Formats: sequence, C-alpha cells, structure tokens
Amino acid sequence: MKGLQMCVAHFVLILASVCRPAMAQSPLPPAVPEREAVLAIVQAFFDTMAARDVAGAQRLVIPDGTFHSVRMQDGKLVLRTFTNESYLNDLPGMKQRLRERIWSPEVRIHGFIATVWAPYDFWRDGTFSHCGVDAFDLIKTHEGWKIGGGTYTAESECEASSLGPLKE
Repeated sequence: MKGLQMCVAHFVLILASVCRPAMAQSPLPPAVPEREAVLAIVQAFFDTMAARDVAGAQRLVIPDGTFHSVRMQDGKLVLRTFTNESYLNDLPGMKQRLRERIWSPEVRIHGFIATVWAPYDFWRDGTFSHCGVDAFDLIKTHEGWKIGGGTYTAESECEASSLGPLKE
C-alpha cells in the first residue's frame, strides 16, 4: 500500500508540474466587474467627446498620455501623434457633432494595466467619417481606471458595424 501511495504522490507532482505552465500561459478572462469598469471608462471618453465635456474628459485621462493615429494616404503611411493634454485643449473648439462607437471589444487586464481592442466607426454631424480599430491603454490609479493613451487606425472602408446605422 505504501508503494501505491508513493506512486500516486509522484504522479500528482508530475501532473502539477506539467499543468502549471499551461495554466500560466492561458490566464482566465478578467472578472466581469473589472472588465465592465474598463469598458465604462472608454464609453465615458466617447460620451465626453460628443458633449465637448473637458472637465469630464480630464477625469478619464492621464494628461501626459499619448495617442497615435495611423492611416494610409496616397499610398503612404501617415502617423499623427497627440497628447491627451492637447486633445483636452482642442476639445472645446470642435464644432461638429462627433460620435464614436465600438463593438466586440477584446479586454485584457493584468493588475494595474488594461487594454481594449475593438473595431469602431466615427461620425461627424451624423455622417460617416471613418472607421478602423481602436487600441486603448488604461492604467488603474487611486481614482480608478484612466486612459493612458492608445493607437487607432483611420480607414475609409471597414466591415459593417454590428451596431447598424448611427441613430442620433
């Protein structure tokens, strides 16, 4: 019997050592409340843009964070970089009604960092402007999740939004 117990114990140790790396490589999806908190910040960012709400947007972003816009123009890559602070300074002067929508977001969270990757469409005064993919970087601060920055593509043609046409 003692030999059987030793064999079982040895098998359990081998099994645990084999399974551990696989578990480390496949983290569980983030808890729903944390995922929803991250997505709520991104949606609030879009809402403050639509409302030209600088004070609201200031609460959502880290001022020295940076965004990058990538687009193709005349066969050449065009990269535009701007800080969250410059976005906040420009927000009140935006005269057009702006709406941005995302769908099917992929959210990854690890401790104090998160990313949101999602297709989007962008509308000016109710008319389609462009689309692409948003990749937001978020940081969990003492006040909660904040947008550190991100990268997005600006394209003229994308797959149709699962949200359907814009309803104002």
